[in-house]
Amino acid sequence: MPSKLSLFTYTSEEVQLNEGRSIRNGIAATVGITIVTSFAALFVLKPLHGSSEDVALLNSLPALMTILATIVGANWLSRVHSKLRFCVTSTVVARIFYALLALTPLVIPKDLMAGTAVVLIALMNLPGGLSNLSWQALIGELIPSARRAHFFGLRNRWMTIVALLSTLIPGIVIQLFPATSAIPYMGFFWLSFFMSAVEVYYLARHIEHREVSVTSPQPTPLGMRTFIRHLKHPTYRRFLVAAVVFNLGWQMAWPLYSLYQIRDAGATAAWISAFNVANQFTQILTFERWGRWSERHGTALMLAIGGAGLAINPALTVISTNLPYLVLVNFLVGAFVAGYTMLQFNYLLEVVPATERTSYIAHFNISIGIVGFVAPQIGLWLLYSLTMTPDMLLSAAVRFLGVFMLLWIGRPEKWRRPIKWKMKLLR
Repeated sequence: MPSKLSLFTYTSEEVQLNEGRSIRNGIAATVGITIVTSFAALFVLKPLHGSSEDVALLNSLPALMTILATIVGANWLSRVHSKLRFCVTSTVVARIFYALLALTPLVIPKDLMAGTAVVLIALMNLPGGLSNLSWQALIGELIPSARRAHFFGLRNRWMTIVALLSTLIPGIVIQLFPATSAIPYMGFFWLSFFMSAVEVYYLARHIEHREVSVTSPQPTPLGMRTFIRHLKHPTYRRFLVAAVVFNLGWQMAWPLYSLYQIRDAGATAAWISAFNVANQFTQILTFERWGRWSERHGTALMLAIGGAGLAINPALTVISTNLPYLVLVNFLVGAFVAGYTMLQFNYLLEVVPATERTSYIAHFNISIGIVGFVAPQIGLWLLYSLTMTPDMLLSAAVRFLGVFMLLWIGRPEKWRRPIKWKMKLLR
């Protein structure tokens, strides 16, 4: 059967309304997401007495759930009449897990609390992955390509300001309690749950046109055949390979940072907040600049530069366990986090066909999700055989390999002609 295709354009007033509501939605969502991601490792290690393996699973299991959510969501989204309604429903389910986390120290036996928290955070990413996938597909329709760099820069800047406060305030408050007390964590999880009501309110108020007069063939579900077919798209394939390599190097170090900061450097909740605040402060200053630079120099090239900044982070980190020094490192690296996280999605939207945007986004998220599941386990396994410093340096080397691949993709046109000419001579 034919399905309806959104070939219309939104009016400038509707675009402005959607941008404003999306920014407010992102601000409210950031509170809970930041609290959970910033303090989950400390929550598991200290009040719940978890292990290094629990911290690694905090990174791996959510990625596994995201893969499952993306596979299910891509096929589901191809049949729904409203991406917005789908996004609202999945977001509501995901945010219920904030309340469940808050209840964990009260209702779960002591020896099962750490494992339960890890499982809840992992399961939260199943509806969370559905929410993220549907939002990405939805926002690609609601915001025209000419507005995206400015919109994402502004939205990410405001979200990062809120993330800064959502890291700083809990870190100070948690520091006032004994290290093994779960009370402050429970309180902030409840705050996250209540803020999710504001998030859902502004999400539901987006303007989405569902009724159109033009029809098209039913979108192809993301099965194995479609998965392989997407790999034949040359520009997308080159970007995907580079992103997979970079993310392998990036994510294999994620559990290492938590272990290094908490166990090797002795960071408390206040210092964890300081690391995140320093990182987020430079993100706030640079988000919009990355958008302007990408418009001027090309998204792929600026993405590679952002990746290069992230690639030096592991090497800088293991130089010292001095806590003020680690704050400075996070301050410097924050600018590159802003560039890479924003431009990776922007470039994905540039290289995929608009008519199959949802399935390509799903394809990309599944690929990166597989990396996100495997990479932290690789990082932890190498930690026991290589120790911390060589493990971190290996992470940096793999990241740089991904950066070189991104630079090749984003090289200027004037570099390509001599290369093609030389190839002809070699033939």
